[in-house]
Amino acid sequence: MHRARTGYVAGMPQLSYTGLSENWLLKTCGDLHWQGLAALAGQALPEFRDAGGHKSYAAFLAIRVREAALETLGEHAAFAIETELQRVAGARHHSTHRVMVGGARRAEVSMMSTFIRRERERDNRSVVRAAFGPAAEAPLPAAAEMAALAKRFRAADWGTHLGLAQTLAPARHTAEYLPCPYTDFNGADLLYFASFQAIVDRAEWQWQRFDEPPAVSQRDLFFHGNVNLGDALELSFGAVHSGPGGLAHWCEIRRASDGEKIADVVTRKHWRTR
Repeated sequence: MHRARTGYVAGMPQLSYTGLSENWLLKTCGDLHWQGLAALAGQALPEFRDAGGHKSYAAFLAIRVREAALETLGEHAAFAIETELQRVAGARHHSTHRVMVGGARRAEVSMMSTFIRRERERDNRSVVRAAFGPAAEAPLPAAAEMAALAKRFRAADWGTHLGLAQTLAPARHTAEYLPCPYTDFNGADLLYFASFQAIVDRAEWQWQRFDEPPAVSQRDLFFHGNVNLGDALELSFGAVHSGPGGLAHWCEIRRASDGEKIADVVTRKHWRTR
């Protein structure tokens, strides 16, 4: 088990119109997860190779955001992120990151990753799981739950989740997005995991354009694949609900070139009071 506590002060890089930036938070928790992998492996830098000697990267299978009250953090707010990371099975690792202001929790982010490698250089469609040795620790119930749910979403058989019922009706809204090499891809030349959240929010905003945008309270992201540079995405919003309690929707993200689903994103937001 790896544990860490990291302190921050909210400034312009950490903040958005709706408080602490969820995108910044996901990127930061992703980096804390990455650094924790190195610490668990006894490495100064996160440089990994699989059992066959191939260069490997950590890729997220699922991310869960819960109890988010990010709108309560403003300029100069001091906060900390408490991290726990554990290896759960083979190449899989599970981490929990709690955003703490004093003794109060303002969000909890859970992340499950595996290690991947490319079979063909610079081809993100050739990504496969990297082979590692057996896990040294017992699987966590939370990790097992996330893995099972991710499998159900991949198979398009999830039923009901976060108060939304799966539907086979035509999408309520569709959008196309071309990922940008300057902002959406990471240093491993993969479409960055945090870009999926940002892409869904951009599409939601272009569609809804609220007078006062809601703030995220819960979000689940399940990742099934990736794209190459120049490959556009198709977003389909289904199971949409909007009411006095806030906004909720399920978004499927597919590659435009072959229709392959690469992610499911389920979001719940609440209306803010100013």
